[in-house]
Amino acid sequence: MAAINEKIILASTSPRRRKLLAEAGYNFDAVSPKFTEPKNAPAGIDARQFAIELALSKALSVIRQYPENLVLGADTLVDCNGHIIGKAHNASQAEQITKKIFSAPHKVITAVAIVRAKDNLRITDSDTTVVYPRPMSRESLRIHIQSRGWQGKAGAYAIKEHGDEFIEKIDGSLTNVMGLPMELLARLLTEIVTT
Repeated sequence: MAAINEKIILASTSPRRRKLLAEAGYNFDAVSPKFTEPKNAPAGIDARQFAIELALSKALSVIRQYPENLVLGADTLVDCNGHIIGKAHNASQAEQITKKIFSAPHKVITAVAIVRAKDNLRITDSDTTVVYPRPMSRESLRIHIQSRGWQGKAGAYAIKEHGDEFIEKIDGSLTNVMGLPMELLARLLTEIVTT
């Protein structure tokens, strides 16, 4: 259930983020952020802080166009034993990432940033879900890489909503792993409305 009636500007063209917002009943428009993501995290930054910086940069990149609206930015990263993993840029990198993160439990971190120009509103937060993968066979890995389903996905995979052959269990929010922690978003929007 949507926690706010006004139109939100989603600074993302992610089909999954759009689907999650639509299913929750939010009134929104999706726009492409005018922001180029860096290929690597700066030295000395952890995955949560880097995700927050990216989400905020996306939201701020479109705020001037929509000064009256709440603008929502989001970014998802994977933390695998302290190593920050974003999106794969080619099949070879996707294979390396997949082998790494499907060998042990890892954290999926999605940050959200909500900004509004007219009253200088700026809120950021994040959610973390621990994903426990099943071992992936060489054939499964080959099929995964050839499917190109890894493109544009943090950690080079997208979790399925109903039963996932590669995931044993998760500890935390499923929508967080999908790219937008809906429970966290609802709480933040409720706080905006009630303050």
